[in-house]
Amino acid sequence: MATIWNYPTRVRFGIGEAQNTGNEAKTLGANRVLVVTDRGVVAAGLAQRITDALTQVGLTVDVFDEIEPNPTEANIEAGARAFNEFGADLLVGVGGGSPLDAAKLISVRAAVALPFEALDDSKGGDRFIPQTLTPVIAVPTTAGTGSEVGRAAVLTVESTRRKTVVFSPAMMPKVAILDPELTRSMPQMTTAATGFDALTHCIEARVATGDHPMADAIADGGIELVVRYLQRAVSDGSDMEARGAMMKAALMGAVAFQKGLGACHSLAHPLSAEFGTHHGLANAVCLPAVVAFNLERAADEYTGAAAAFGARHVDELPAKLATFRAQLGLPDGLSAIGIPRADLPRLAGLAFEDACHHGNPRPCSVADLATLYEDSF
Repeated sequence: MATIWNYPTRVRFGIGEAQNTGNEAKTLGANRVLVVTDRGVVAAGLAQRITDALTQVGLTVDVFDEIEPNPTEANIEAGARAFNEFGADLLVGVGGGSPLDAAKLISVRAAVALPFEALDDSKGGDRFIPQTLTPVIAVPTTAGTGSEVGRAAVLTVESTRRKTVVFSPAMMPKVAILDPELTRSMPQMTTAATGFDALTHCIEARVATGDHPMADAIADGGIELVVRYLQRAVSDGSDMEARGAMMKAALMGAVAFQKGLGACHSLAHPLSAEFGTHHGLANAVCLPAVVAFNLERAADEYTGAAAAFGARHVDELPAKLATFRAQLGLPDGLSAIGIPRADLPRLAGLAFEDACHHGNPRPCSVADLATLYEDSF
């Protein structure tokens, strides 16, 4: 059976590369650019750096900054109205995974009028998305999601209150600009949580079902970068070597997870949709339990991660992950982030509806997911 592998996004990496956003936009033929971001990025002055780079090459720019930490359908609809009213021909997402995903979703909404329920990837919604969309340039200011090279985006749909994945290769940004300077002001806990998100992407992709040798190798490389550099980035935000390495790790995680993800993401998505939990933090709380659950099916695939963490045997990996999480200062369980125990059965049902666990090396029932929540409590 044939398999198709793709790695097409153009990536600019380096300190000061954000100043080339305008040049990249011009190369894509842009005249009117909508910058999609959030108010925190604006307040930090990071969005201004990008708008300056765009206006300096003669482009007309508007800013839409109404993206929430977990993007909602209402955010995307408002962004699409701003896009149409401004007459934009290019979108530039600036920020963490939420603004980057939102930019991609706005490009979809500008071309497709169907409700987002119909565009749900788990229902084959990609067939409704045209091959050509308004181009997107992605400028991350965090190092976790890797959305800058991803073919999908996530939003919470109002009718279902579920985090929903919208997928199409056409959604992949044309250019990703990785400038470690843009992550310098990221707070310690955000650095830790987003970094754990990158780690989770790499670990889940490495053991996901399917055949993708390039993704496997990239996942192992991303894990090694996180282990080596995340604590440095958390401890010293001005450590540009560590900041840059984490941006690479985040990108590598997203490239790797085109192979697939797993049960940890299915557990994490309802936590964000129902309680507003930061996605990386939700992953950090659940990952050790998921790895322990999967060991009977994926011990060989976990050996690279175990070695990166200095484990003498692969069975030590869940404990190593929990220790690493504690060293980063992240909470150690669902109770520590305010998730009510009484809600775990309901959350397990929502997690089962999430498609990510379909790539898990060990199949999951609703009861399994409930047990994983309990083990993560």
